[in-house]
Amino acid sequence: MTTRFSTLALAAIVAPATIVAVLGWVSLRQWEASAELLFREQARDMASMAAEKVEMMLRHSEDAFLERLGGALGEKDLDARSLDALRAQAPLVGRLYLVDRQGRLAYPRAGARGEDADVLAQARAEAARGLWERGGRRELIAGDQAWLLALLRGRDGRPLLVVLSRDPDGVRREILETTLGGLESPTILAVLDHAGRPVYSRVPLGDAQRLLAVGFREGLPTWRLAVYQPAGASPRRAVRRQVAVFTAAFAVLLGVIVTGIVVTWRLMRRETEMARLKSEFVANVSHDLKTPLSVIRMFGETLEMGRVADEGRRQEYYRVITRESERLSRLIDNVLDFSRIEGGRRVYEKAPSAIEPLVRETLDAFAYPLAQRGFKVEVDVAPDLPEVALDADAVGQALANLVDNAIKYAGERRVLRVAARVAAGWLLLSVTDEGIGIPAEEQPRIFEKFYRAGRSETQGRRGSGVGLALVRHVAEAHGGSVGVESRPGEGSRFTLRLPLGGDA
Repeated sequence: MTTRFSTLALAAIVAPATIVAVLGWVSLRQWEASAELLFREQARDMASMAAEKVEMMLRHSEDAFLERLGGALGEKDLDARSLDALRAQAPLVGRLYLVDRQGRLAYPRAGARGEDADVLAQARAEAARGLWERGGRRELIAGDQAWLLALLRGRDGRPLLVVLSRDPDGVRREILETTLGGLESPTILAVLDHAGRPVYSRVPLGDAQRLLAVGFREGLPTWRLAVYQPAGASPRRAVRRQVAVFTAAFAVLLGVIVTGIVVTWRLMRRETEMARLKSEFVANVSHDLKTPLSVIRMFGETLEMGRVADEGRRQEYYRVITRESERLSRLIDNVLDFSRIEGGRRVYEKAPSAIEPLVRETLDAFAYPLAQRGFKVEVDVAPDLPEVALDADAVGQALANLVDNAIKYAGERRVLRVAARVAAGWLLLSVTDEGIGIPAEEQPRIFEKFYRAGRSETQGRRGSGVGLALVRHVAEAHGGSVGVESRPGEGSRFTLRLPLGGDA
């Protein structure tokens, strides 16, 4: 029943935890995709705003140059040296041409470069489509380069077509570095030319990953503004790190829950086992109380009714009544001492005590059952034992419990040896038998309260299950210990180890 309840409790906790883990994992995956999409949208918005800012700055600079150029053309006749000086003061301007309405090249006098002849032809054709009449400005794409077309008027009022190209180095220094250099962003903004080569980047691109690119609508139509993600800083990796942290935290939490369940299950199992042992303890104590009481009553009634005429038999009956009453007293003392120990009320009164009389008195109390069951008793007490500070009643009770166990679990070889000696500053009291012995795996537990060996050969031998627990408590209360050496079928040796000075 307990195992089934523990299994159900484990399933009731693990199942919801698993569901939460799966839902959390799915949610994190969806969040990962949403975070990446949101990051790209934010990066696109930032790139578009930066591109608009670059276009605005470029247009402003170009308008300023055209205004100065228009002023120079309106103040005096066309002067090549003045125009050369004006062009030198405008780092954005690469090449500059002025064409009149008849298509003649007004500046420079030296004529156009060979590769620019086609550009001027396209500019004349573009101007013929209404630029001469409406004025304004237009962009002309010739090959991989963008040209600006604008209409200005000279001193005599005649229109002149301005055809100029932008110098890439000037654009990078005057526009891109000024506009993009101060932007703080976890990403990297870079301007690429028509072939995808970097024209400007605030920091080296290195192994950065390209996320997206937007084109310039005016001014730089063949260039693009790209957004790069530094190596190791992608949103997907950041989300995955958070997923890993969450997974690890959840695994730890699940481990704590499982550990708690296992510990709770073990505690419940232990409490259930303790309840069972207590029930057996009550039953065994009741039986142990009933047996001597029945014997005392039977022999007492027999003597009272005068049915025993022989004096020898009457004396034997008296001895039986005395033995059973002593057995009853030992049992009651064990139960009372155990109750005091459990309640923390057991007090030991230590006084210098001789060891040999203590051993002899204990064995005398078992003289009748030892003789009745045919035990061979051997006593080996060292002659030079000093007096030891101990509670004689408590140690005698512990020794009696060990002797009682030796009688109770005797085998075919009924031998009992009790020895007392001193070794390395310790008093060693040992009780040895040649009984059924104790398996090695059960030896660490025999000193636990209520514990009784579960083998078939011990089931017919009743006991309270607290005798050896009392022995250990007495030994530890005196600063000592109790140990056992045993082999199944060969017997056991229990040794009380007490300090000669009374405290270790």
